[in-house]
Amino acid sequence: MADNGSLEHLLAVAIDAAKKAGEIIRTGFYQTKHVEHKGQVDLVTETDKACEDLVFNHLKQHFPDHKFIGEETTAAYGVTELTDEPTWIVDPLDGTTNFVHGFPFVCVSIGLTVRKVPIVGVVYNPIMDELFTGVQGKGAFLNGKPIKVGSQSELVKSLLATEAGTKRDKATLDESTNRINILLAKVRSLRMSGSCALNLCGIACGRLDVFYELGFGGPWDIAAGIVIVTEAGGVVYDPSGKELDITAQRIAASNATLKDLFTEALQISL
Repeated sequence: MADNGSLEHLLAVAIDAAKKAGEIIRTGFYQTKHVEHKGQVDLVTETDKACEDLVFNHLKQHFPDHKFIGEETTAAYGVTELTDEPTWIVDPLDGTTNFVHGFPFVCVSIGLTVRKVPIVGVVYNPIMDELFTGVQGKGAFLNGKPIKVGSQSELVKSLLATEAGTKRDKATLDESTNRINILLAKVRSLRMSGSCALNLCGIACGRLDVFYELGFGGPWDIAAGIVIVTEAGGVVYDPSGKELDITAQRIAASNATLKDLFTEALQISL
Protein backbone atom coordinates (compact mmCIF):
# COMPACT_ATOMS: atom_id res chain seq x y z
CA MET A 1 0.00 0.00 0.00
CA ALA A 2 2.75 2.42 0.96
CA ASP A 3 5.30 1.87 -1.80
CA ASN A 4 6.02 4.91 -3.97
CA GLY A 5 4.48 3.52 -7.15
CA SER A 6 1.12 2.85 -5.58
CA LEU A 7 0.99 6.18 -3.72
CA GLU A 8 1.83 8.02 -6.95
CA HIS A 9 -0.88 6.03 -8.74
CA LEU A 10 -3.45 6.71 -6.00
CA LEU A 11 -2.69 10.44 -6.24
CA ALA A 12 -2.85 10.49 -10.05
CA VAL A 13 -6.26 8.78 -10.10
CA ALA A 14 -7.59 11.14 -7.40
CA ILE A 15 -6.36 14.18 -9.37
CA ASP A 16 -8.10 12.89 -12.53
CA ALA A 17 -11.34 12.44 -10.57
CA ALA A 18 -11.04 15.93 -9.02
CA LYS A 19 -10.44 17.60 -12.38
CA LYS A 20 -13.41 15.82 -13.98
CA ALA A 21 -15.64 16.87 -11.06
CA GLY A 22 -14.16 20.36 -11.36
CA GLU A 23 -15.48 20.65 -14.90
CA ILE A 24 -19.02 19.92 -13.65
CA ILE A 25 -18.62 22.46 -10.84
CA ARG A 26 -17.28 25.11 -13.22
CA THR A 27 -20.15 24.61 -15.65
CA GLY A 28 -22.77 24.67 -12.90
CA PHE A 29 -21.20 27.68 -11.19
CA TYR A 30 -22.17 29.98 -14.06
CA GLN A 31 -25.66 28.52 -14.60
CA THR A 32 -29.00 29.07 -12.86
CA LYS A 33 -29.05 26.92 -9.72
CA HIS A 34 -31.75 24.40 -8.87
CA VAL A 35 -31.52 24.10 -5.12
CA GLU A 36 -32.98 21.63 -2.64
CA HIS A 37 -32.84 22.72 0.99
CA LYS A 38 -31.17 20.29 3.39
CA GLY A 39 -31.48 22.83 6.20
CA GLN A 40 -31.85 26.54 6.69
CA VAL A 41 -28.32 27.30 5.55
CA ASP A 42 -26.99 23.99 4.22
CA LEU A 43 -27.83 23.78 0.53
CA VAL A 44 -27.43 20.83 -1.77
CA THR A 45 -27.50 21.09 -5.54
CA GLU A 46 -27.73 18.75 -8.46
CA THR A 47 -24.06 19.54 -9.10
CA ASP A 48 -23.19 17.96 -5.72
CA LYS A 49 -24.85 14.71 -6.70
CA ALA A 50 -23.39 14.60 -10.21
CA CYS A 51 -19.88 15.21 -8.85
CA GLU A 52 -20.07 12.52 -6.20
CA ASP A 53 -21.31 9.94 -8.72
CA LEU A 54 -18.52 10.86 -11.11
CA VAL A 55 -15.76 10.76 -8.49
CA PHE A 56 -16.89 7.45 -6.98
CA ASN A 57 -17.34 5.82 -10.38
CA HIS A 58 -13.86 6.95 -11.43
CA LEU A 59 -12.23 5.69 -8.21
CA LYS A 60 -14.16 2.39 -8.21
CA GLN A 61 -12.93 1.59 -11.73
CA HIS A 62 -9.34 1.77 -10.47
CA PHE A 63 -9.78 0.54 -6.89
CA PRO A 64 -12.81 -1.78 -6.75
CA ASP A 65 -11.78 -3.24 -3.36
CA HIS A 66 -11.60 0.11 -1.57
CA LYS A 67 -14.34 1.51 0.67
CA PHE A 68 -16.11 4.81 0.00
CA ILE A 69 -17.63 7.52 2.19
CA GLY A 70 -19.21 10.58 0.59
CA GLU A 71 -21.22 13.52 1.85
CA GLU A 72 -24.19 12.87 -0.43
CA THR A 73 -24.35 9.10 0.06
CA THR A 74 -24.00 9.52 3.83
CA ALA A 75 -26.75 12.16 3.86
CA ALA A 76 -29.02 9.83 1.91
CA TYR A 77 -28.22 6.48 3.57
CA GLY A 78 -27.02 7.36 7.06
CA VAL A 79 -23.56 7.50 8.61
CA THR A 80 -20.92 5.16 7.21
CA GLU A 81 -18.44 3.91 9.77
CA LEU A 82 -14.77 4.55 9.05
CA THR A 83 -12.76 1.29 9.23
CA ASP A 84 -9.06 0.41 8.85
CA GLU A 85 -9.65 -0.52 5.20
CA PRO A 86 -8.43 1.83 2.45
CA THR A 87 -11.32 4.33 2.30
CA TRP A 88 -11.92 7.22 -0.08
CA ILE A 89 -13.65 10.10 1.74
CA VAL A 90 -15.16 12.63 -0.65
CA ASP A 91 -16.86 16.00 -0.45
CA PRO A 92 -18.04 16.48 -4.05
CA LEU A 93 -18.72 20.20 -3.56
CA ASP A 94 -17.43 21.93 -0.45
CA GLY A 95 -18.70 25.49 -0.23
CA THR A 96 -22.21 24.76 -1.49
CA THR A 97 -23.57 28.07 -0.21
CA ASN A 98 -20.73 29.86 -2.01
CA PHE A 99 -21.59 27.89 -5.16
CA VAL A 100 -25.24 28.94 -4.97
CA HIS A 101 -24.27 32.60 -4.50
CA GLY A 102 -21.54 32.63 -7.16
CA PHE A 103 -18.81 33.24 -4.56
CA PRO A 104 -15.64 31.59 -5.92
CA PHE A 105 -14.50 29.59 -2.86
CA VAL A 106 -15.78 26.16 -3.93
CA CYS A 107 -13.92 22.89 -4.34
CA VAL A 108 -14.02 19.13 -4.61
CA SER A 109 -12.18 17.33 -1.79
CA ILE A 110 -10.89 13.75 -2.13
CA GLY A 111 -9.01 12.04 0.71
CA LEU A 112 -7.80 8.46 1.16
CA THR A 113 -7.46 6.94 4.63
CA VAL A 114 -5.65 3.72 5.53
CA ARG A 115 -6.09 2.47 9.11
CA LYS A 116 -8.16 5.65 9.64
CA VAL A 117 -5.17 7.89 8.82
CA PRO A 118 -5.42 10.20 5.77
CA ILE A 119 -2.49 9.47 3.41
CA VAL A 120 -3.55 11.08 0.10
CA GLY A 121 -5.36 14.40 -0.28
CA VAL A 122 -6.58 16.34 -3.31
CA VAL A 123 -8.54 19.62 -3.09
CA TYR A 124 -9.41 21.35 -6.36
CA ASN A 125 -11.03 24.77 -6.75
CA PRO A 126 -12.02 24.86 -10.44
CA ILE A 127 -13.15 28.50 -10.39
CA MET A 128 -9.73 29.77 -9.31
CA ASP A 129 -7.99 26.78 -10.96
CA GLU A 130 -6.06 25.84 -7.82
CA LEU A 131 -5.13 22.20 -7.25
CA PHE A 132 -3.82 21.38 -3.77
CA THR A 133 -2.28 17.93 -3.31
CA GLY A 134 -0.55 16.05 -0.52
CA VAL A 135 0.80 12.52 -0.11
CA GLN A 136 2.09 11.10 3.17
CA GLY A 137 5.87 11.60 3.31
CA LYS A 138 6.01 13.37 -0.07
CA GLY A 139 5.14 16.99 0.72
CA ALA A 140 2.26 19.28 -0.26
CA PHE A 141 1.80 21.19 -3.50
CA LEU A 142 -0.29 23.91 -5.13
CA ASN A 143 -0.49 23.49 -8.91
CA GLY A 144 2.66 21.34 -8.73
CA LYS A 145 4.77 23.77 -6.68
CA PRO A 146 5.77 22.92 -3.08
CA ILE A 147 3.89 24.75 -0.31
CA LYS A 148 4.69 25.34 3.36
CA VAL A 149 2.73 26.69 6.31
CA GLY A 150 3.50 30.24 7.39
CA SER A 151 6.18 30.98 10.00
CA GLN A 152 4.13 33.43 12.08
CA SER A 153 4.92 33.01 15.79
CA GLU A 154 2.68 35.74 17.25
CA LEU A 155 -1.07 35.25 17.58
CA VAL A 156 -1.68 39.02 17.44
CA LYS A 157 -0.21 39.11 13.92
CA SER A 158 -2.12 36.04 12.75
CA LEU A 159 -4.94 35.81 10.23
CA LEU A 160 -7.61 33.55 11.71
CA ALA A 161 -10.26 31.63 9.76
CA THR A 162 -13.40 30.01 11.11
CA GLU A 163 -16.98 29.36 9.98
CA ALA A 164 -20.38 30.31 11.39
CA GLY A 165 -21.67 26.75 10.85
CA THR A 166 -25.11 25.72 9.69
CA LYS A 167 -27.12 25.89 12.93
CA ARG A 168 -29.05 29.06 13.72
CA ASP A 169 -30.44 28.33 17.20
CA LYS A 170 -29.63 31.00 19.76
CA ALA A 171 -27.44 28.85 22.04
CA THR A 172 -25.15 27.77 19.17
CA LEU A 173 -24.94 31.30 17.78
CA ASP A 174 -24.12 32.75 21.20
CA GLU A 175 -21.33 30.20 21.76
CA SER A 176 -19.94 30.83 18.29
CA THR A 177 -19.99 34.64 18.47
CA ASN A 178 -18.65 34.67 22.04
CA ARG A 179 -15.63 32.67 20.88
CA ILE A 180 -15.12 35.08 17.98
CA ASN A 181 -15.42 38.11 20.33
CA ILE A 182 -12.69 36.72 22.58
CA LEU A 183 -10.41 35.83 19.66
CA LEU A 184 -10.83 39.10 17.72
CA ALA A 185 -8.93 40.95 20.45
CA LYS A 186 -6.05 38.45 20.15
CA VAL A 187 -5.54 38.09 16.37
CA ARG A 188 -4.99 40.48 13.46
CA SER A 189 -8.24 39.72 11.62
CA LEU A 190 -10.85 37.09 10.86
CA ARG A 191 -12.01 35.39 7.64
CA MET A 192 -15.02 33.17 6.90
CA SER A 193 -14.52 31.86 3.38
CA GLY A 194 -17.28 29.23 3.52
CA SER A 195 -15.18 26.14 2.72
CA CYS A 196 -13.59 23.98 5.41
CA ALA A 197 -11.37 22.19 2.87
CA LEU A 198 -10.08 25.46 1.37
CA ASN A 199 -9.47 26.88 4.85
CA LEU A 200 -7.16 23.92 5.54
CA CYS A 201 -5.42 24.52 2.20
CA GLY A 202 -5.08 28.19 3.18
CA ILE A 203 -3.16 27.10 6.30
CA ALA A 204 -1.00 24.76 4.19
CA CYS A 205 0.12 27.48 1.78
CA GLY A 206 0.52 30.26 4.37
CA ARG A 207 -2.47 32.42 3.39
CA LEU A 208 -4.03 31.77 6.78
CA ASP A 209 -2.23 31.30 10.10
CA VAL A 210 -4.90 29.64 12.25
CA PHE A 211 -8.15 27.86 11.41
CA TYR A 212 -10.73 26.22 13.62
CA GLU A 213 -14.23 24.92 13.08
CA LEU A 214 -16.76 23.15 15.29
CA GLY A 215 -19.75 21.24 13.96
CA PHE A 216 -18.92 20.92 10.26
CA GLY A 217 -20.51 18.22 8.13
CA GLY A 218 -18.23 15.24 8.58
CA PRO A 219 -14.85 13.65 7.74
CA TRP A 220 -15.30 14.48 4.03
CA ASP A 221 -14.69 18.17 4.88
CA ILE A 222 -11.24 17.49 6.34
CA ALA A 223 -9.80 14.14 5.14
CA ALA A 224 -7.88 15.61 2.18
CA GLY A 225 -6.97 18.84 3.98
CA ILE A 226 -5.37 16.97 6.89
CA VAL A 227 -2.78 15.40 4.57
CA ILE A 228 -2.12 18.70 2.80
CA VAL A 229 -1.61 20.65 6.06
CA THR A 230 0.63 18.04 7.71
CA GLU A 231 2.71 17.56 4.56
CA ALA A 232 3.14 21.36 4.39
CA GLY A 233 4.69 21.24 7.87
CA GLY A 234 1.57 22.24 9.80
CA VAL A 235 -0.36 20.58 12.60
CA VAL A 236 -4.01 19.56 12.86
CA TYR A 237 -5.59 19.07 16.27
CA ASP A 238 -8.79 19.30 18.29
CA PRO A 239 -9.57 22.95 19.19
CA SER A 240 -9.08 21.96 22.85
CA GLY A 241 -5.44 21.14 22.01
CA LYS A 242 -5.98 17.40 22.27
CA GLU A 243 -5.42 14.93 19.45
CA LEU A 244 -7.67 15.23 16.40
CA ASP A 245 -10.50 12.73 15.95
CA ILE A 246 -11.32 12.69 12.23
CA THR A 247 -14.94 11.70 12.99
CA ALA A 248 -15.61 14.29 15.75
CA GLN A 249 -16.60 17.30 13.58
CA ARG A 250 -14.06 19.50 15.39
CA ILE A 251 -10.76 20.69 13.93
CA ALA A 252 -8.04 23.28 14.29
CA ALA A 253 -4.92 23.81 12.16
CA SER A 254 -1.87 26.08 12.29
CA ASN A 255 1.90 25.89 12.45
CA ALA A 256 3.33 24.17 15.54
CA THR A 257 4.31 27.45 17.27
CA LEU A 258 0.81 28.94 17.07
CA LYS A 259 -0.93 25.77 18.28
CA ASP A 260 -0.30 26.32 22.00
CA LEU A 261 -0.88 30.07 21.78
CA PHE A 262 -4.18 29.54 19.99
CA THR A 263 -5.56 26.75 22.21
CA GLU A 264 -4.64 28.82 25.27
CA ALA A 265 -6.50 31.83 23.82
CA LEU A 266 -9.52 29.73 22.84
CA GLN A 267 -9.63 27.73 26.10
CA ILE A 268 -12.32 25.35 24.92
CA SER A 269 -13.16 22.19 26.82
CA LEU A 270 -14.09 18.93 25.12
